[in-house]
Amino acid sequence: MISDTPLSSLDVPVAIVGGGPAGLMAATVLADAGIAATVFDAMPTVGRKLLLAGRGGLNLTHSEPLDRFLGRYGEHQDTFARLIGRFTPDDLRAFAAGFGVETFVGSSGRVFPVGLKASTLLRAWLRRLGGQGVSLRTRHRWQGVDGDGRLLFTTPDGPLAVRTRAAVLALGGASWPRTGSDGGWVPVLEGMGVDVAPLRPSNVGFEVPWSDHFREKNEGQPVKSIGLSFAGRMVRGEVVVTRDGIEGGAVYALSGPLRDAIEREGWAQLDIDLKPDLSDQALLERLRQRPRAAESLSTYLRKVVNLSGTSLALLHEFAAKDELKTAVGLARNLKALPMMLTGIRPIDRAISSAGGVRFDAVGDTLMLKARPGVFVAGEMLDWEAPTGGYLLQGCFALGRAAGEAAKGWLEESAA
Repeated sequence: MISDTPLSSLDVPVAIVGGGPAGLMAATVLADAGIAATVFDAMPTVGRKLLLAGRGGLNLTHSEPLDRFLGRYGEHQDTFARLIGRFTPDDLRAFAAGFGVETFVGSSGRVFPVGLKASTLLRAWLRRLGGQGVSLRTRHRWQGVDGDGRLLFTTPDGPLAVRTRAAVLALGGASWPRTGSDGGWVPVLEGMGVDVAPLRPSNVGFEVPWSDHFREKNEGQPVKSIGLSFAGRMVRGEVVVTRDGIEGGAVYALSGPLRDAIEREGWAQLDIDLKPDLSDQALLERLRQRPRAAESLSTYLRKVVNLSGTSLALLHEFAAKDELKTAVGLARNLKALPMMLTGIRPIDRAISSAGGVRFDAVGDTLMLKARPGVFVAGEMLDWEAPTGGYLLQGCFALGRAAGEAAKGWLEESAA
């Protein structure tokens, strides 16, 4: 912990704690208004989680209609309607273009930089911020505030106390801790009287009790073009078989309700549609029109419904043998194969996290009610969204809103 008597002190007009997308966006808003913030980050370099996300091409946002887009934020849809209404997916694409980073819409509707790299955007962004007078102080880990309201940091040169007129906290959640997003701020804010919901894994894989035979033959294999159903919602996409379970975009889209069910009941049943392009009736008719006769089940299904590989292995893994002897039972399992999930992968293996500072603790301006002049942005707040561009769009929008609110606070204080 930091000592009671810091070895050095610093005065800055605005402090941004956390150099990820939300923090850098808040710094950008302030810099564009002529207010040079100082960005503090615990890691040796900023933007590490953004760069890690960029390994998959940097899915910045999504091109779907805004009303459907906003529905991805669940119970916080109304809050994000206000936030994203002020910084839309089109605004984010224009923001990237301002750095010479053009974007394109992929076949799934996701939006990526043309070069599929996060580093190009981050370098250009940091150059502009530096030209606007924004300072970066890395290897500065935030420890809280002292009795005078100064921000306290541990640094390679010893403890530091920072006096500032406004601050934006953008310290991330608790996924990918090697990037600096480790949730270490939770006890600090709780000690300041801030209501924080427990951090939980989001966009995460789940544990499945595979048989040894299935695991040996199928670990690492993708299962493409399937449908997953849980709690009345169906998602189409791809699943990847891991040693202990499943992961992938379609799984992540349902991870919130699946996680909640497993935390509540200890298990959850996920139904798999192995042939989502065929209706129940069309599939049943196809099976009835072409009786199996003496063929093996594998040969029969490959010929009649083009089912093979890991999809076929899943059917053998989870369907009762008697169910596969009739056309009705076979069709039922092909359209709703029950997979038992028995655990959740840990938060440090998740893509993002749920939980964090409750919106009731910050109000409409994202300012902490327990600490006037301190604003919160990004994944620190209690929200979650699926992969597909919704996470980054949310972080950018929250960072922009926090920066605008901090700017307003400074203007009011100076009046």
